[in-house]
Amino acid sequence: MITHIRCMIIDDDELDRLVLQHYIKQYQNIEIVASFESAEKAIPYLDLPVDLLITETSLKGMNGLEFRKLAHKIPACIFVSSHPELAADTFEINTLDFITKPLIADRFHYSMEKLFHFFEVKEKCECYDALIGENCIKIKEGGHIFQIKMRDILYLEALKDYTRIITLEKKYCILNSLGNILQKNCFDSFVRIHRSYAVPRHLIRGKSCHEIELAHHIKLPIGRTYKDNLSFFNP
Repeated sequence: MITHIRCMIIDDDELDRLVLQHYIKQYQNIEIVASFESAEKAIPYLDLPVDLLITETSLKGMNGLEFRKLAHKIPACIFVSSHPELAADTFEINTLDFITKPLIADRFHYSMEKLFHFFEVKEKCECYDALIGENCIKIKEGGHIFQIKMRDILYLEALKDYTRIITLEKKYCILNSLGNILQKNCFDSFVRIHRSYAVPRHLIRGKSCHEIELAHHIKLPIGRTYKDNLSFFNP
């Protein structure tokens, strides 16, 4: 597990900031390095070494989503909000989690578990990928080399500068962005459906306005800006 996580908090509700600080202080490996009541006040501190941003979505002045776009170098972002309808918008801008208010201890703990898992993957990933044939790729992970058949890949998931390759048997992680991977010829049968996901076209079994269903009953969200990529699936 990552030994030290530096956290920035932005929330214009003082009580909610205090609740967040109380919950975070229960984790010895998380340090609150900055806490602000507005995004504007946080802007001069964007150069601070920060690992985690926790921000309210609806702030006076610049909102949390706009600030996240400025703070794109912060690896992990968790939104807290009284507006659950904004959840889909936040996941378009590299979000780890979305928590609805009022903050509940169990829900916050679940979010921290996701956070720790994210950094564990990020730290342990000493990976690279190399094409070794039209139907296979080679993955080096943790000192081991794996050969993956392209037909076994269920979908790709973006993790900032990393990409997770999902198969039925195992999840692999490579040090390369999803955008870069999709430019390779061996992934030309994949379609990007979301900022965080790309899927093989032939595995799509169904589609609604907000999600697709793949083989093995896997359901993934469709990003608003990627809906046209699925026009080939329209009747």
